[in-house]
Amino acid sequence: MKAAELFVKCLENEGVEYIFGIPGEENLDVMDALLDSSIQFITVRHEQGAAFMADVYGRLTGKAGVCLATLGPGATNLVTGVADANLDHAPVVAIAGQASTHRLHKESHQVLDLELMFQPITKYSSRILSPNVITEVVRKAFKVAQTEKTGATFIEFPENIAEMEIDDSPIDTMNPMSPEPPGFKVDAAATMISQAKQPMILAGNGVIRGHACKELMEFAEQLKIPVANTFMAKGVIPFKHPMALGSAGLQANDYISCGFAKADLIICIGYDLVEYHPYLWHQTKDRKIIHIDQNHAEVDAYYSVDIGVVGDIKHSLQRIMKIATPSAGNAMNALRHVLVEEMNQHQDDNTVPMKPQKIIWDLRTAMALDDIAISDVGAHKMWMSRMFRCEKPNTCIISNGFASMGIAVPGAIAAKLVNPDKKVVAVTGDGGFMMNSQEIETAMRLDIAIVILIWTDSAYGLIEWKQMNQFKRSSNIDFTNPDFVKYAESFGAKGYRIAKGDDLLPTLKKALNDNTVSVIDCPVDYRENLKLTGKLGEMVCPI
Repeated sequence: MKAAELFVKCLENEGVEYIFGIPGEENLDVMDALLDSSIQFITVRHEQGAAFMADVYGRLTGKAGVCLATLGPGATNLVTGVADANLDHAPVVAIAGQASTHRLHKESHQVLDLELMFQPITKYSSRILSPNVITEVVRKAFKVAQTEKTGATFIEFPENIAEMEIDDSPIDTMNPMSPEPPGFKVDAAATMISQAKQPMILAGNGVIRGHACKELMEFAEQLKIPVANTFMAKGVIPFKHPMALGSAGLQANDYISCGFAKADLIICIGYDLVEYHPYLWHQTKDRKIIHIDQNHAEVDAYYSVDIGVVGDIKHSLQRIMKIATPSAGNAMNALRHVLVEEMNQHQDDNTVPMKPQKIIWDLRTAMALDDIAISDVGAHKMWMSRMFRCEKPNTCIISNGFASMGIAVPGAIAAKLVNPDKKVVAVTGDGGFMMNSQEIETAMRLDIAIVILIWTDSAYGLIEWKQMNQFKRSSNIDFTNPDFVKYAESFGAKGYRIAKGDDLLPTLKKALNDNTVSVIDCPVDYRENLKLTGKLGEMVCPI
């Protein structure tokens, strides 16, 4: 068989369902082999969209999402999405065609050293130089991508290697199990928790990746320890749970920052530093920290760990919970009540442009609890992180490791492929939307129903927020937009524009049942950003 056919059989062996990408001259043999494969190729309109789709697929399933490009500009277009997956710890295998090995040693048309280019943004980057190594390279790429900490890997496949004949078969798949936590570390952590007067949990996305949400909830409930989650761990504990404090990460004197300031012990569970840097919540460097994760703690001056419990997170929590003494009651629960009060205060505000709080209230009301929101990056992300209530993990996907704009629309397509029975909403600003809006055509062609909710302010609102905070004036953040309703209709999708505040909720409900791509242009009043900043700056911690 051809090496390209063996390569595709190896992908099938890894359980690959979809490959997101664009055909090119240097991956012709792979594309031809896919015609006889069970793998569905999702032809996209830009390779960045393909990488984001693989990114969100990997994050939702725990299996490596796969994206494919040709050499040169096709491969470079993958870079942002691959970097996003790697820093967000979403398992992804990126593949690019390459020119014949006979011209890799010299300056040649569209040739870049792709193996070297992807090396800094992946866990493993490799070039196939012989058909004999295909089975090993593919197996390693998937094993590394799917092993904690999960992330991205890259395979470069030269066109002349893909054409060669080979008699081989895929390697059996077997992914490693997480180790058991050391008993003496479990005992030490339990003792420290029992002695703490005001402990607090910071839960990260690693809890979701480790399928330990149920154990975290039981741990917090039994030991009476409140839980703050990172943006990427929304839903790790149901917001309705009395121990849930909401999301940490606004980088201000927020309610949860008050919690960190009062805590004498911070228990970081499944937490990655890229999610919320410790210098923002541990400036004093004087709190005791317990690190519970499948990997050892990263070295950081503001993250000096007193006890590290490394191993399967579920088992670590279960074993500590059995021997630790519950807290006598935690005053930080007052933080939760203040946050809930703020979430509720704008539910009847129907002014236009709409307040961020009201947009989120209506969105949460319209969506079922197991529906999925994919948040793009921008000012709206801060509001979604703060105000959108999640009762289940992986129902609000936020990129906050690499935090790249443009992820929402392609990410929503992948989310709908993974969860065809759930409603999916891409929550995006007008800046992020226009970065990958061409993927509406992909969704329409594949008959994928998603809702795209655009927060429209004709500016890069998050940057303006920061400029006004720092310099009291804005710089070059304004732009103009097309008519989003006509733009949606030009793809054959449905378009809606919110003219009155009380129109949003019924429009969302209708769009969620349209069974096609529906785009909602919703004007937003980002003056609330500065009001929030001022409020947080003046706030006295309510505990």
